[in-house]
Amino acid sequence: MITLRKSNERGYADRGWLKGHYSFSFADYHDPAHMNFSVLRVLNDDRIAPGKGFGPHAHRDMEIVTYVLEGGLLHRDSTGESHILRPNEVQTMSAGDGIVHSEWNASETDFAHSIQIWITPRAEDLQPSYQQIAFSPSEKRGRFRLLAGPQPGAHEQATVINQNAELYVSDLARGERISRALAPARQAWIQVVRGNVSVNGNDLQEGDGAAVSDERELIFTGTGAEGGEVLLFDLP
Repeated sequence: MITLRKSNERGYADRGWLKGHYSFSFADYHDPAHMNFSVLRVLNDDRIAPGKGFGPHAHRDMEIVTYVLEGGLLHRDSTGESHILRPNEVQTMSAGDGIVHSEWNASETDFAHSIQIWITPRAEDLQPSYQQIAFSPSEKRGRFRLLAGPQPGAHEQATVINQNAELYVSDLARGERISRALAPARQAWIQVVRGNVSVNGNDLQEGDGAAVSDERELIFTGTGAEGGEVLLFDLP
């Protein structure tokens, strides 16, 4: 079963410096029908004004993954990490038993566009940690490139999260087709972050998502003028 979550059905917040779309309940947006999907708790599509961002704030007991589509984000946290995250990189922060961090647009002139993901960890009060990796755009062309999972990537570098879940990205040209099998009892969430993608005959546009259960195989095809980029969450 594939249940679509259209882009215009998501929660929306406009704070001037921040324009955010929320697939699940977050901050002032509360929808009992969309609190989470499996262990996927937050999936925010944020556009941040130049020189603006989230000041120091605390998290705990959450795996926080950030993927930048445009621009750069300056990250600082209480473990001493300070980095700029750019496209074709992934950042994973395990909040564990408590961490304070800030996230700012690294540019004074250009907007930043990022996807922020929260995943419920397998246990509470873990040791906080920070990871960031970069990869070539060719690594996601026409295939699923692992960004985060419970184990280090077997054939490519990936961040490690404290949960039995995997996050992949793929960039598909128009007409390009790939497939992904789902193990029995596994679920999936699909999020189109750029362009247009068809999944098992369902047309998804930029910002659209889909909850997947009781499907053994997912077939993705790039559609629209230039295909599309998609995130795939393989979930318990």
